[in-house]
Amino acid sequence: MLMQPGMPLSPYLALYDIIVPPDHKLRKIKQLVNFSFVYDEIKKNYCTDNGRGAIDPIRMFKYLFLKAMYNLSDLDLVERTRCDLSFKYFLDMAPEENVIDSSSLTKFRKQRLKNMDILDLLIGKTVSIALEKGIITGKAIIVDSTHTKARYNLMSHHDALFERVNSLRQTIRLIDREKASQLPVRPQTDSSVSDVLEYSEKLLKIVYADERLQQYPGILEKMHILEETVADTLENRCISADSEAKIGHKTSDSSFYGYKTHIAMTEDRIITAAVITTGERSDGKQLQELVEKSEAAGVDIEEVIGDMAYSERKNQQYTEGKKIRLISKTNKMNTYGRRHDDKFEYNKDAGMYVCPAGHMSTHKESRRSPNGRSPKMTYLFDIEKCRVCPLRDPCFKGTKCKTYSVRLNASARTEQIQFEESEYFRARAKVRYKIEAKNSELKQVHGYKTALAAGLESMQLQGAMAIFAVNIKRILKLTKIN
Repeated sequence: MLMQPGMPLSPYLALYDIIVPPDHKLRKIKQLVNFSFVYDEIKKNYCTDNGRGAIDPIRMFKYLFLKAMYNLSDLDLVERTRCDLSFKYFLDMAPEENVIDSSSLTKFRKQRLKNMDILDLLIGKTVSIALEKGIITGKAIIVDSTHTKARYNLMSHHDALFERVNSLRQTIRLIDREKASQLPVRPQTDSSVSDVLEYSEKLLKIVYADERLQQYPGILEKMHILEETVADTLENRCISADSEAKIGHKTSDSSFYGYKTHIAMTEDRIITAAVITTGERSDGKQLQELVEKSEAAGVDIEEVIGDMAYSERKNQQYTEGKKIRLISKTNKMNTYGRRHDDKFEYNKDAGMYVCPAGHMSTHKESRRSPNGRSPKMTYLFDIEKCRVCPLRDPCFKGTKCKTYSVRLNASARTEQIQFEESEYFRARAKVRYKIEAKNSELKQVHGYKTALAAGLESMQLQGAMAIFAVNIKRILKLTKIN
């Protein structure tokens, strides 16, 4: 295994002993973590026998660590490194050494960290350090999720169409005012999506019918963008620069566009596993993966603590099979026997079901069966969305309404409900607040409110570096206490 590089020779190294004190955070992190593991993981993405030598990968990785630790942009990170000797010391640079160009960080992220499971790698590294230091003492994990808004906003189909229509009209006006004056009257801003869609198709037909207009690259470019927007509207897809993000719901009338990070954390506040998904994914569905990743990292688990989103039947069966106590208050909607259990997901914050396409039901009705069977809850969806949904076949049959019903099995989970009424359950459930504080730290201190770039892969890297930073900080704090 290659060793991480040492400090280069320089007549000014004594400055570090003066300016970077022994108790400085970065000096302690440098002593705590052997970053040479970076070599073994990313050497496959480097060419060793062709071209000039690359910037040391450990130094580049440390740059990304500093970016996450101090919540800096690439440009601000490089500028601060130029004059902050604590940064240069951490990066194994001589005081007089010049810094990199900020564009090198972009290339490192895209070219050198590709095809890597960096999220599990970095979490596993910090967990191994915590276990080595004897910091992880309990055998319980707390599970929860936190959402991150996409870097780019989601536009409504109406606004996107209107913007593309205006852009094409303006381009035509700049080239041929007479032709622009002959175009049909544009719909009002408060018109329906179908009206704007109909006008867009008329406008495209006019341009296609005029070969002279198609000779101008500017008109062709705007025309093609409008065509794509029309197609996206008909397929009911998201219109955004970040096409991988999805709509998630915090309540029945509030939503966000972005991603979710599902986290498992010990009572010592060390994150042991994370799963990053698009925003519409249910919290409860990630429990099994969080447990398995935590165990793979070396954590013994005898208890899982979470909110009622994790109390669904499959999770209860899974934890029972592994002899793990599940401290999660039963949500009766998650104990219903239902079809397509893996497709329609229950959102406990909104109290509604979400379909496979990510659309939330608009309202629900309680209905009793006339034959004396247990009652069922019926969830109704927006029929207009179902008609244009790309997943409508075979989900939607063209009926007057789209519903999804669940039925309560009254005899199910009796033992679990009795366990929830015990003093032990109530006392352990109160521990869950710790993970809320950890989510807040990720968002408020390490810039996890908003994604730094588009795409799930970029979100994985952002999450990996942010969690790596908070775990290292926590290890330092607990090591000091011990």
